[in-house]
Amino acid sequence: MTETSVANASLKDRVQSLRLPPAGESSAPGSKLPWLLVLVMTCVSAYLLLMGSPLATSSTPAAKSSAETAVAAVMPTKTPKPDAGPAKGPVVESKGYIIPEQQILVSPQVSGRVIELNFEAGQRIEKGYVLAVLDNTEYLAEFERVSGQLEAARENLAELREGSRPDEIKQVQADLAESQTNLEQAERDYRRAKDLLTNGFGNKQDFETAQSQYQMLRKRVDKLAATTQLMVDGPRPERKRAAEAQVRQAEAEVRRAKWRLDNCIIVAPISGTVLKKNAELGNLVNPIAFNGSFSLCDMADLSRLEVELSIQEREISKVKKGQRCRVQPEAYMERSYDGVVSRLMPIADRAKGAVPVRVRLTVPADEEGQYLRPEMGALVKFYADLVDEDATPRMDDAATPVAEEAATLRIDEEATPDADESATQLETAPPVTSEASSDP
Repeated sequence: MTETSVANASLKDRVQSLRLPPAGESSAPGSKLPWLLVLVMTCVSAYLLLMGSPLATSSTPAAKSSAETAVAAVMPTKTPKPDAGPAKGPVVESKGYIIPEQQILVSPQVSGRVIELNFEAGQRIEKGYVLAVLDNTEYLAEFERVSGQLEAARENLAELREGSRPDEIKQVQADLAESQTNLEQAERDYRRAKDLLTNGFGNKQDFETAQSQYQMLRKRVDKLAATTQLMVDGPRPERKRAAEAQVRQAEAEVRRAKWRLDNCIIVAPISGTVLKKNAELGNLVNPIAFNGSFSLCDMADLSRLEVELSIQEREISKVKKGQRCRVQPEAYMERSYDGVVSRLMPIADRAKGAVPVRVRLTVPADEEGQYLRPEMGALVKFYADLVDEDATPRMDDAATPVAEEAATLRIDEEATPDADESATQLETAPPVTSEASSDP
């Protein structure tokens, strides 16, 4: 009984300790804190109800300002959320193949046998370098022949322009004077024979002979007079123009023969690298042949390359001309190059359901042919921002290592979620009064 009564007494004391003190008794200083918190929460709730109710729109600006000031003193300061901006990641990724922007098939413009060959596959060659020499025996003989014809045509034209020499004119004039003298003598003989025949003393045969001689000499005098006039006047203008045309024709023949002769020496049309060697020393090359050797080599400038790829039709709306790209060769994934979309082909590929796209990139001179080679695979990342279409793609120290770029992107991505999370916490955090009210 004694233990039971003691237990009941302790339980009764604990229950009485939980009762509120009487109204007349003074409470401890800490007992007023919950009531103050309840009062602050009531004010904040009333303000929030007023701001969301129609009465808030009709309240005066002064009342609103005072209410906002009161709430701002209680609620924590909210840090504005930074603008995330446009996405930094690629919008499209696709695989393509590297091709030269300009690839040239070097072929001789004349046929002949190769007697000199000065290049090998993979060799870097400057513009104007002598690649090969063909046998020019036939072309040299043709050039000399038409050159002689040109000289003859020019001399003929010069003679026509100069006209007859003075000595030639004097000779014709002397022949004319002689014929005129003979004509006078023949005319006297003709008259004498005619008078004798009329008087019955002459012979008819002698008369006819004198008459024929007289008429022949008169025709000769007329001919010599016309010839003398032609010698004085010079050649006709039509003959001069015909001679000028013959000169032009001969000059054209000389130019064609000279062109054929010069093309026996084949030079590099551009500065670039020999991609493929198609002829050997002693080969007979013919540019119009379908079989055999019709070219010497393939050349390309490996400092100006493109990536040929196909973008699916469902993603082609994300690709535009002038769009910034990043190119990573599959053989060297640790390297990347800046690129730009140079053009979208006008015809789609029905079989693939894709549109061909070309991405232009520039390789530094010290890396030409070292990392990027034609027909190599490459991964292209298309970004949303655009660059100047005519500008050369920017090369930051030739090629930017992908590891550094990935580290930069990773840091940005790690920093951005933290800022977003902090802003979210500020937006969703309860007021200070709510946290204090739950504290006993």
